[in-house]
Amino acid sequence: MVTSSVLGFPRMGGNRELKKATEAYWAGKISAEELIQTGKNLRASHWKIQKDAGAGTIASNDFSFYDHVLDHIQLFNAVPNRYRKYNLPALDEFFAMGRGLQRAATESSPAVDVPSLEMVKWFDSNYHYVRPTLQDNQTFSLAADPKPVREFLEAKAQGVNTRPVLVGPVSFLHLGKPDRGASVNPITLLENLLPVYIELLTKLREVGAETVQIDEPILVLDLPPRTKAAFKTAYARIAAAGVSIPKITVATYFGDIVHNIDVLSSLSAVSAVHVDLVRNPEQLDTVTAALAPGQILSAGVVNGRNIWKTDFGEAIAIVQKAVNALGADRVVVATSSSLLHTPHTLASEKNLPAEVADWFSFASEKAREVAVIARAVTEGAASVKAELDANAASMHSRSTSARTNDPAVKERQSKVTAAMYERQSSFTQRIAAQQTHLSLPLFPTTTIGSFPQTKGIRVARQKFGKGDISAAEYESFIEKEIELVVREQEALGLDVLVHGEPERNDMVQYFGERLTGYVFTNFGWVQSYGSRCVRPPIVVGDISRPAPMTVKESKYAASITSKPMKGMLTGPITCLRWSFPRDDVHQSVQAEQLALALRDEVVDLETAGVNVIQVDEPALREGLPLRSGKERDAYLDWAVKSFRLATTGVKDVTQIHSHFCYSEFQDFFHAITALDADVLSIENSKSDAKLLKVFEDEAYPRHIGPGVYDIHSPRVPPQEEIRARIEEMLQFLKPEQLWINPDCGLKTRQWPETRAALDIMVKAAKEFRAKYQA
Repeated sequence: MVTSSVLGFPRMGGNRELKKATEAYWAGKISAEELIQTGKNLRASHWKIQKDAGAGTIASNDFSFYDHVLDHIQLFNAVPNRYRKYNLPALDEFFAMGRGLQRAATESSPAVDVPSLEMVKWFDSNYHYVRPTLQDNQTFSLAADPKPVREFLEAKAQGVNTRPVLVGPVSFLHLGKPDRGASVNPITLLENLLPVYIELLTKLREVGAETVQIDEPILVLDLPPRTKAAFKTAYARIAAAGVSIPKITVATYFGDIVHNIDVLSSLSAVSAVHVDLVRNPEQLDTVTAALAPGQILSAGVVNGRNIWKTDFGEAIAIVQKAVNALGADRVVVATSSSLLHTPHTLASEKNLPAEVADWFSFASEKAREVAVIARAVTEGAASVKAELDANAASMHSRSTSARTNDPAVKERQSKVTAAMYERQSSFTQRIAAQQTHLSLPLFPTTTIGSFPQTKGIRVARQKFGKGDISAAEYESFIEKEIELVVREQEALGLDVLVHGEPERNDMVQYFGERLTGYVFTNFGWVQSYGSRCVRPPIVVGDISRPAPMTVKESKYAASITSKPMKGMLTGPITCLRWSFPRDDVHQSVQAEQLALALRDEVVDLETAGVNVIQVDEPALREGLPLRSGKERDAYLDWAVKSFRLATTGVKDVTQIHSHFCYSEFQDFFHAITALDADVLSIENSKSDAKLLKVFEDEAYPRHIGPGVYDIHSPRVPPQEEIRARIEEMLQFLKPEQLWINPDCGLKTRQWPETRAALDIMVKAAKEFRAKYQA
């Protein structure tokens, strides 16, 4: 009999209950006990949803108050001493690692000032995990009250026999890094870590866990020999524990494991292996042939990363092929990955066009999909005829809908020429013209774009959306907010200003709402990091720009200051990657459509007198295929072309900026250079400044602004910290290249910390300006 499973479920709740409770706890509005109870309520609700949907195997320990990798850092007592020394309550220590903590001394507690651990993207998704940070003398031990055991028992008490989920030992170490000043290769710590895993697995077996899911997603990557060898060591030790531990399912996702197929022999003692057959269905034959006798295949045929309904016909054919090779008792129908990356439920969406809503499936609906597919294969198509007929009708509706195809867009794409990818002059000529026009000082200061989105801004936007205030009233409100931001920046002494983006709800949604080809949800929230949720727009058809999108606000901001004003746009790759893209058209086609729309906007901004224009591409690295080779080369080719197509329609005096998240560019630096942006800003404050060495090694000629402080934390950095960061940067960059800016946009911050941090940043820049000008 073919069974079904869900690898994980979204954490936030249908109405973002977890976000609201967590932020209330941070603000001191609710107690730790109230926050913990919210977590219990959400877990109970999520288990019930999956059980009611008919999913066979349901995950536990997929919930987290911030991040599941951070959970494991605390679970294994791998907490750096800079957090432990404060003797914080466990929950506060957990959040301090995730977001930093800055707290004045009180009568009962000392002052605390500690930055967060580094946060990076989870493979090629828009989710961020907290990176394990390890010491040369690192030890591990199991927490006294292990979270996986506690949550398994919690589900068991509610009548749900779950499968606990763990990040695997090899992936946990491989995804980690040595702490500053340490030189340890994390994978060498495996022997120290394995006894803790075995202790945890033994405890789970003792409380009744029959199976455990161990996620080893790094198997989809190109791995160094030592890491590949670590799988044999790890799973031989785990297998040696025998009947004292639960059966193990090793899960991989986001790619294929064919290039690491030899590692499967190291996993022969595990009960099941999960592979992502949505991303790479072609790996099925190789994987089934490599399984050990009796080993089960968990077939990930329901997309855990997108919102489109599963094509039941295609999924059933894949599962049936696996059954033909292995037998029904050795196949499980599963989601391709955790459903963490999808919204909670489609049932909440009342405003989507009925035709379009019929094409979608969110997390709750996907739990039902795995059950339907399993039943269709086990009992035959007749047993789920109504579901199969409805699904086939949905597939036909989408493929034939007029919403998906716009002949005018396709015609414009056909007329793109090679010349449209090139600026008028070389960078040397452009920067000379820009310096004459802009008159910027050494170490120019700027921000990345957004300023705090206050409650007043959110309330006004809601009132306008509901029709409670007129368009004229809302526009007047936005102009006042823009003026406030401009005056704040002038008072702080920033050199290149921004309008602050008070009119924007989200850096992708805002543009999607002004382009054809998109639809939007009301409750389609997805966790990005911590309590930060995004509501990705959905690309359903060909994309074009009916009218200017940002010109009015940027033109107004430029008119009220004598300083250069920077226009802010989101680039084509980020608009695509931070949406739910179409799966019926290649992403390169969608990116080119977005680039043409943005090209018109860039030219219109220049015409309006805005001569600094930032086209953000924080998702460029995120979209990079996980393995080197032809697929990666092809992606970088069309991604770079999309950026250049969007930005090359301007004159030499117009300075093109771009912003990137994360500074690990070593493996595709040639593409960063090929973008031909005049100024790059990169998120860098929590990375080792040595990563900037690639700019020195490659003799990068253009300007760059590595972030000097972390905006994901409310912590205000001391001036000596920013000064030290600038000194580090100058080891690898020339003074005339270096811009001074924060890591990222300031939307999620509050005004007091924003003013304080920017004031310190500007003062540091002026110190270096005086020093180097002298």
